[in-house]
Amino acid sequence: MKLLLDIQKKLLPDLLDVLGVRFRILRFIRLMQPIGRRSLATNLGMSERVLRSEVTFLKEQGLINMATSGMTLTDEGKSVLTKLEEIMSDIFNLKNVENQLKQCLGLSEVIVVPGDSDAAPWVKNEMGRATVQLMKRTLAGETSKIVALTGGTSMAAVAEMMTPDSEMKETLFIPARGGLGEQVENQANTICATMARKADGHYRLLHVPDQLSQDSYTSLMEEPKIKEILALIRSANLVVHGIGEATIMAERRSSSEEILQNLNKKQAVAEAFGYYFNQNGDIIHRVLTIGLQLEDVVHIKSVVAVAGGASKAQAISAFMKQKTSNILVTDEGAAEAILQMHS
Repeated sequence: MKLLLDIQKKLLPDLLDVLGVRFRILRFIRLMQPIGRRSLATNLGMSERVLRSEVTFLKEQGLINMATSGMTLTDEGKSVLTKLEEIMSDIFNLKNVENQLKQCLGLSEVIVVPGDSDAAPWVKNEMGRATVQLMKRTLAGETSKIVALTGGTSMAAVAEMMTPDSEMKETLFIPARGGLGEQVENQANTICATMARKADGHYRLLHVPDQLSQDSYTSLMEEPKIKEILALIRSANLVVHGIGEATIMAERRSSSEEILQNLNKKQAVAEAFGYYFNQNGDIIHRVLTIGLQLEDVVHIKSVVAVAGGASKAQAISAFMKQKTSNILVTDEGAAEAILQMHS
């Protein structure tokens, strides 16, 4: 396969360009279907004239349907796109990038999707779709299926991409930690409920704020319902979480000026599970919150971090030095930036 691709790149470079364009069109239709031609052209940065000829070709090949509600993939289109993804991974050299990141960050598995979610927000949905496939593969054959989830925009994209599957049926989705105070759609409770509904599973909620005073924390930790949820969280066989940029996460939590200054002074770059880290991966601040703690995470079988965009490269690299997550789902923008940092 690699030899054939190398020959094509030399003799038929235009063919690979056309293949890349049609791959992007099919992939975006799958993400946003049904979608109109104007909206598709805008999101792909193409003129409607150029896009019209491409979608006409794809329709003639039986890969897409066109209706008044918009374009959708046919079953044949879905099958072709699945096969094409493996080929495009070789063309974009993503397999090599994944292997380099595995070695660089000391992970058991890395999945890199094409694009940069900083420049194209829909790439985040691609990360979400890749994460859903990974979740289904990870839970296959498990008798007990408990998934703990954090909040955030990347996790919301994972929930959006969830689809029913026999491997996910009856799965219990639980929030990894309290999250009241965030935007509703980005709260772990909302994400759990959405995933459970789309996967034909179940969910439990954790109705506590993201940040607590010492007195509130001590009191709530004695509540029977809280103890029950915490026991479930710690028994999860899969944790899926995001990684945030320190300053952005602190501001989203409406942290005090004193905390913001402390994070800046100690050069915080990353946040995950309520912990803040510097570029060496050292913990420099911790939010008092009910839920999964770092010492709990190390005992969980599969821990998946989902984060992308070149702007998050430093945060991803810093958090991975904790060696708590063993799998990373990211995008090309973040992957290339991380490798450049480490080189």
